[in-house]
Amino acid sequence: MNLERFDIGTPIGVIADTHGTLWDEALPLLEDCELILHLGDVGKPFILERLAEIAELLVVRGNIDTQDWTQTIPWTRDILVNGWRLHLVHNIADFNTDISCDAVLHGHSHKPRNEWRDGRLLFNPGGGGRRRFTLPITLGKLWADERGLRGAIIHQPLVT
Repeated sequence: MNLERFDIGTPIGVIADTHGTLWDEALPLLEDCELILHLGDVGKPFILERLAEIAELLVVRGNIDTQDWTQTIPWTRDILVNGWRLHLVHNIADFNTDISCDAVLHGHSHKPRNEWRDGRLLFNPGGGGRRRFTLPITLGKLWADERGLRGAIIHQPLVT
């Protein structure tokens, strides 16, 4: 398998489930990132355009990404960041456990997750768009460097 490789010195911005809404408050939280990952359910193309203005952007498709403009977006991606192998998928139920990786980055549930299980980081930045039920509006950051692989869930400071 041919992995996309990144050597970066900043955290990785991770966002998912924007469903057509990108909060202005999210943008400053991603400005220190050289790489941003969107884990699906984008909703509208302007979101990808705006995120790509901040940093290099990689995207996977989510279940609502059915419009013509989404047809070239892959369902999964495997990348190598500073030697750490990351698997990107929208719905963790679609993750093939035979895939060798250090972390599975996923969305879909809108529920933030930053959990090690069986030697693998399971990371969901939560829902970055409109609020779903009573779940928070969040995004994530990952650090993948010589100190290890670690993540943080960041609650967006929304002015409502």
